[in-house]
Amino acid sequence: MILGTTLRPPSPFSIFIAAAIFACALGLSGCIPLAITGVAATASVATDRRSTGAQLDDELIEDKTAVQVLERFKGNDVHVNVTSYNGNVLLTGEVPFESVKTEIGEIAGRMAKARSVQNDLLVGAATGLGSRSNDTLITSKVKARFVESNQFQINHVKVVTERGIVYLLGIVRPVEGNAAAEIARTTSGVQRVVKVFEYIN
Repeated sequence: MILGTTLRPPSPFSIFIAAAIFACALGLSGCIPLAITGVAATASVATDRRSTGAQLDDELIEDKTAVQVLERFKGNDVHVNVTSYNGNVLLTGEVPFESVKTEIGEIAGRMAKARSVQNDLLVGAATGLGSRSNDTLITSKVKARFVESNQFQINHVKVVTERGIVYLLGIVRPVEGNAAAEIARTTSGVQRVVKVFEYIN
């Protein structure tokens, strides 16, 4: 966990990339494919450090957990994001009661291939559209700065933002994880950074 204090102004390149990613994320008209020389704009299966099977398992964990949570707590003012990376499950969002948080964590933990669960659900009121849009923008800015820094493969680090808190997941070397955390920490709008990495030598 890293507290964000010193903010570096974004470069024109970062602003351009972030705007393009943000527009695509919101499904705005006129969004066109973004070509960046020497760097893949989207995650490539060929360079992902997870096996193809692990990538499929992660998708199934996310989908099945989300479906079960929706079925169990539909209409209960529950906002839950499920992110799985190599079987390490991250839960973010807001729930009305501690008991609901605990039960959702148990649901995720029962998923086949789930290796661990980090339950960062907040007990409180669900965030609104404005807050979630801001989180999407922050994620876009962090990813844009990853591309600009060119210190690691962008698809080796997954970025999730909730209430201004940036979570970083992935299978990384320590130097890559530290670089990603520092870039995220110094991105405007980021409240703090939480590393949920799996490290390799």
